[in-house]
Amino acid sequence: MSEGEHKLYDERGQFMQAVKDGREIRDADWTTCRVVLTTDRVVLIGDEKRSVTIDALEQVNDRFDVNQAAAVEGSYTALKTEGTVFLVTTPDQGAFETALYKASLNNGILLVQHPAVEGGVIQDVEWTKAKVKISEEAIRLAVADGQKVTIDRNDIGDVDTDERTIDGQDRTVYEVEHTEDDRSVETHLTGEPHHTAVMGALLEEGVERHRANLDLDGVEKQVIMALHTGVSPFDIPEFVDRDVERVEEIFDRLIEYDVIEVERERTEVALTPEGRQVAGETIGDG
Repeated sequence: MSEGEHKLYDERGQFMQAVKDGREIRDADWTTCRVVLTTDRVVLIGDEKRSVTIDALEQVNDRFDVNQAAAVEGSYTALKTEGTVFLVTTPDQGAFETALYKASLNNGILLVQHPAVEGGVIQDVEWTKAKVKISEEAIRLAVADGQKVTIDRNDIGDVDTDERTIDGQDRTVYEVEHTEDDRSVETHLTGEPHHTAVMGALLEEGVERHRANLDLDGVEKQVIMALHTGVSPFDIPEFVDRDVERVEEIFDRLIEYDVIEVERERTEVALTPEGRQVAGETIGDG
């Protein structure tokens, strides 16, 4: 390893080269290998050694099913560089991916707007540099203006992307909805291409942890929207014009689906990330 480079992950696994020189390899198959991740690169050691430089990553996809052998694999990480895609699977895919996020982002410098949106209201804040630190639990940002911003990886309600020109440079911006002091906020993040390639995968992984796969009726969505806009749980029956017993049944169902959670008393509830995601989708549908 080069000076300053150190190992973050070392485990037996498999890889498949799905794209070489820009061409998909339809007959590619999995090869057993040793997967070594350092602060600089991913090294795949099998019949020969293959290496992917972290700073060369253009995209980190969760799926790139080039053929049936790839499609039937339950979990892998797709590493895309110019003209090349490697699929990598390990016994603990989550641990490997978190190590990859750390390798790419830890101590990197991002541009941050925080809070860009607070309580649904756009805030007039400037882009500011921030140093990023990734852990199993959170994305932590030390902002140049002194702010300490923490985005809980279990509390990412939704992520949108936008293309903007910032300081004369075209950039991909991630708009991340999460909570701060029990209020909904958006933090906007961008950076160099090799940072945003991995940041996108990290944020989408957070969304997928909580993506609601629900079949909610109109009244249940009204309850979610009422909570999202600040209506007290005790006022919900009158707000949605339903009796208390019906609203209690709705609360039970939404708690079961992990859309709301009990805070103090039985009917004192608040939206979870999944619930905020449903609320955002309902607003969009409207």
